[in-house]
Amino acid sequence: MGRQTALFPEHQALQARIVDFGGWDMPVQYDSVLEEHHAVRRGAGMFDVSHMTFLELTGPDARPYLRRLLANDVDRLKAPGKALYSGMLDERGGVIDDLIVYAPTAANPELWRVVVNCGTRDKDLAWMQAQAASFRVHLREREDLAMIAVQGPLARAKVSALRPAQAAAMDALKVFQGVEAGDWFVARTGYTGEDGFEILLPDAEAGAFWRELLAAGVKPCGLGARDTLRLEAGMNLYGNDMDESVSPLVANMAWTIAWDHDFIGKAALEAEKAAGVKTRLVGLLLEGKGVLRSHMKVVTADGEGETTSGTFSPTLERAIAFARIPVGGADHAEVEIRGKRLPARIVRAPFARNGKALY
Repeated sequence: MGRQTALFPEHQALQARIVDFGGWDMPVQYDSVLEEHHAVRRGAGMFDVSHMTFLELTGPDARPYLRRLLANDVDRLKAPGKALYSGMLDERGGVIDDLIVYAPTAANPELWRVVVNCGTRDKDLAWMQAQAASFRVHLREREDLAMIAVQGPLARAKVSALRPAQAAAMDALKVFQGVEAGDWFVARTGYTGEDGFEILLPDAEAGAFWRELLAAGVKPCGLGARDTLRLEAGMNLYGNDMDESVSPLVANMAWTIAWDHDFIGKAALEAEKAAGVKTRLVGLLLEGKGVLRSHMKVVTADGEGETTSGTFSPTLERAIAFARIPVGGADHAEVEIRGKRLPARIVRAPFARNGKALY
């Protein structure tokens, strides 16, 4: 028996298939992964993401602390509530975790919000607390909050219709920005490649809001659809596509590095960059029938690599994957599946975005 979110009774009521995910009992699907996936691409779907770890940072050194902690630079956040995606690195440049940090809002000008992965919670908190010892900063984990992600082309309209008093504030949000809506925090972020909201709200209010969304025609979606959606959208999964053995330079995260500030792991990344990056993370499109999964051998003209994530793409109706391969000019590869080498095309992720296939 794992930990359960405030929405666990809702998943039981909908007869979801429950699996262990990072120590949490989470729904992998309600009926059909395919239907849940298409609901997000074509309409609106909702996910329980309350298993994520929510942190609040306060104190006079919160900003310099985050600048030291993260490879991306929170000084880039010019607007209230603006969000930043970043790797949190160790001294060797390995990715301890990837996370989102939200700048303070007008309503809470001293409060920074950070969302990290559930599977890395313990090591993340230990690392962050250790680094905080040199700064006047306080970290508080909010275990009393739930998070519901509502994603899809109709998602924002559905939420706004259910909360008319907060609709103006929510509708004014730019992409990758959050705002307080009463005692909720609503962010225009997500992990699907579609527009929508991620909503932090008190545990006690989560079940009622979930049922309101359900009544409004928002489809419940599990971890299965979440994975196919994020892979189509070209978004990394920690533990698959990057971890402490991998730097952002070889995890397709170089765009998240702000080189003009001092951060943990910077010297290691500069040395790696100077020596020449040896591998790259690319997208693969299987050219025939077959299923792609992680840890499959990939053969290119530049050498061998392996897939890090793979799935069947409902939007493209073919198998897709991420693969880590040697740096070079190869644009085709062969993937070894059950002793056979099947042809694949090397492409740049994402594979789909805003409801449309890009290949």
